[in-house]
Amino acid sequence: MRLIIVGSLQDQLSTASKIAINNGAKVTHAADEETALKLIRSKGADLLMVDIKLNIKGLIDQLEVERISTPVVACGVGNDSDEAVAAIRAGAKEYIPLPPDPELIAAVLTAISTDDHEFIYRDRVMMQVVSLADQIAPSEASIMITGESGTGKEVMARYVHSKSRRANKPFISVNCAAIPENLLESELFGHEKGSFTGAVARRIGKFEEADGGTLFLDEISEMDVRLQAKLLRAIQEREIDRVGGSGPVKVDLRILATSNRDLKEEIKEGRFREDLHFRLNVVNLHIPPLNQRPEDIRVLCKHFAKKYSEFNALDEKDVSDDAMQVLINHSWPGNVRELENTLHRAVLLTAGHKIGKHDILLPDGKPHMAIQSQSNKGGVAAPEGTEPLADASMVGKTVSDVERDLIIDTLKHCLGNRTHAANILGISIRTLRNKLNIYMSEGVPVPSPREGQPNTL
Repeated sequence: MRLIIVGSLQDQLSTASKIAINNGAKVTHAADEETALKLIRSKGADLLMVDIKLNIKGLIDQLEVERISTPVVACGVGNDSDEAVAAIRAGAKEYIPLPPDPELIAAVLTAISTDDHEFIYRDRVMMQVVSLADQIAPSEASIMITGESGTGKEVMARYVHSKSRRANKPFISVNCAAIPENLLESELFGHEKGSFTGAVARRIGKFEEADGGTLFLDEISEMDVRLQAKLLRAIQEREIDRVGGSGPVKVDLRILATSNRDLKEEIKEGRFREDLHFRLNVVNLHIPPLNQRPEDIRVLCKHFAKKYSEFNALDEKDVSDDAMQVLINHSWPGNVRELENTLHRAVLLTAGHKIGKHDILLPDGKPHMAIQSQSNKGGVAAPEGTEPLADASMVGKTVSDVERDLIIDTLKHCLGNRTHAANILGISIRTLRNKLNIYMSEGVPVPSPREGQPNTL
């Protein structure tokens, strides 16, 4: 954990610094926002702890401009709720009152360092993969982690790092698909001031941030072929060139990469370099889809039920046997990510302490049971070997119509509560509000936030 503490706050932050160091953090002090920016550009950081009297919004805005994703925690003397609210609205992840409480500081550091990447498994199939990971983790070999989207490839990468000889050094993650092609080179290799529009200062890239540790390249198959050549050279030579730089910079790190595409097919189509594949794929860890890991489904369901009960300040919910059977029998095309969303919805929908099978709303918006066709509602058996495809009431509707009906029905179920509805639907509150604004502009009755009754306002 690399922590930058910004400001002084009557030396209260020095006490917080000592607590953080005692909890394993490497702490650097910055007197003001500009010094903090210089430090993070040159060394990187996992967390900024900032005096609430400083310009937190300006600092966060500048981090966003420079595409630096380091989280910010605000700190202030006393319990001024207005200051705390202002800091959170500015983008701070948390507010810590000072004098610092050791347990609170430790909890924040733990939350940031684990970053919700708990590695939970019980199935024999997964145990075999973990056994191989344990065997190769202490080596310096590059590893390609493959598997469907949502199977937990980044969680596996973090596990390998934690078992390696570089465990006490940085683990730096880059999603190659999430960064625009024209910015990815700068993100990886850094840049010099003025090397392109928006390069307001020299900034080290992810290769230099990960020096001594592990660089995780997620969805590497999405990287442009031209940039793949520069990546190959960096891996081979153990040195990189900053964008606009005048000379090479030595780096010492281990590369872990993932792909949910068939790289052999990508190579055949000319979209991925074969020589880079050889460099990265010294060892392959393939994570099976969730539907092949029934015992993992069981333990993950219990974990997510407990997690989201606590997250939503609800009494702890348990998963009933009939609900568990439904969950184990589902195909889970979205894997662990889909299972997590489903359990979050179930926790919110469950009135009692037990999640029953009728509380399981699968991500397609349908309850767990198969939907009967109109012709079969009278109890007449469907022809052998056939499956009812859809409720006849859906026939003739567009996807937009079905989506609208699902959103409105869910909102009614939540008595107009936008936050709960967004959680159940698995979409952001912003997306939900945008869609509701569109519906209201079209004259569609939308449940009000307080009453849960339709209105057109």
